[in-house]
Amino acid sequence: MTRAMRYTFFPLILLFTLWVTGCGSKKENTASAASKAPDPIAVETATAEARSVEKSIMVTGSLQPDETTTVSAEVPGRVSELAADFGQPVKKGQVIAKLDTQELVLQLERTKATLAQAMARIGMDGRSDKEPDSTPLSRQAKAQMEDAKSKYDNAAKLVKTGDVSAERFNELEKGYRARQAAWEATQDELRTQLAMIRSLQADVKLAEKRLRDASVVAPFDGIVQVKHVSPGQYIKENVPIYTLVKAWPLRLRVDIPESAVSDVRTGTTLAFTTEAVPGATFQAVVRELNPSLENRSRTLTAEARLAANDARLKPGSFVQVRLITDKAFPVVAVPRASVYTVAGLNKFFTIENGKAVEHKIPEILASNGWVEMPEGVVQAGATVAVSNVPLLTNGTAVTAR
Repeated sequence: MTRAMRYTFFPLILLFTLWVTGCGSKKENTASAASKAPDPIAVETATAEARSVEKSIMVTGSLQPDETTTVSAEVPGRVSELAADFGQPVKKGQVIAKLDTQELVLQLERTKATLAQAMARIGMDGRSDKEPDSTPLSRQAKAQMEDAKSKYDNAAKLVKTGDVSAERFNELEKGYRARQAAWEATQDELRTQLAMIRSLQADVKLAEKRLRDASVVAPFDGIVQVKHVSPGQYIKENVPIYTLVKAWPLRLRVDIPESAVSDVRTGTTLAFTTEAVPGATFQAVVRELNPSLENRSRTLTAEARLAANDARLKPGSFVQVRLITDKAFPVVAVPRASVYTVAGLNKFFTIENGKAVEHKIPEILASNGWVEMPEGVVQAGATVAVSNVPLLTNGTAVTAR
């Protein structure tokens, strides 16, 4: 090797040595940094508490009107007047429809005339309803009978003394019996006429009723849900004219599952909500219970009345009913701040021996800033982290503040 080559080779060796030494130093520094433990995360803590909460279940129900009825006329006829239309309110006793009454009036007048004729036959003037016990014809027959009886009685005395022959006596007796039969016939005729009069009086009342039935009245205060006919339309008896709804008081009808039947009784207050009035809660008091469960669904139908009128609530609305099954159910709860939700997963961390221990829960049941824990997840008195929860993982070292 020449001198010039030696002068060039030694500096290269020196540079290589320095480079190798530097690389080794960097690896040592990296290993040292990796072996150093991360600093504990400072967290604030709270204590899981034993609390009492109301246990409840949600059931579905519907609002029903207090009454619903179809109004019709009991007589046929042509509709002459309709006083209400769809959605309009009506009052109890209000005339809401009328039929043409011309034919009914004529029928009533004819029946009254027949009655007056029958009353005149027996001497009734129509001003009094007192029934007579005789008629001119019956009084005449009675007088003739009494005269024949007097002659018969006298002949019965004289025939014994021989002053009247037996033949004459027999004639007088037959005459008396005939007059007696004639008088009894007039009494039978009177009774027949009185029965006919009573029948005609009933016919008059029936005709008057049919005339009144031509005017249809509302059976209760309500609202017209459906108008079935129009003016000028001819309808038969009992054809629907209106469907009326009594919208207050509303009835809440709900099906109670078999497991909660013992928690509902007459007087129980039910809280419910409806999408028709978002954010509002209403109350109803149970008034009636079905005596038996429905065979297929194994539910008990309960009917409640709303505690207060609210124009926002309408019959037919679908509702969600919150049914309280236990007013003081013991649970363990943690502060709401201790529960962290990410990607649909709910979790919280207890602090044990300076480390975070992860616990997962299926859902959040929060009330008044506290979250109810499922049974067996955590014990009352456990320490839980309430700050920096998103930074924690299972086993993370922590320092409590």
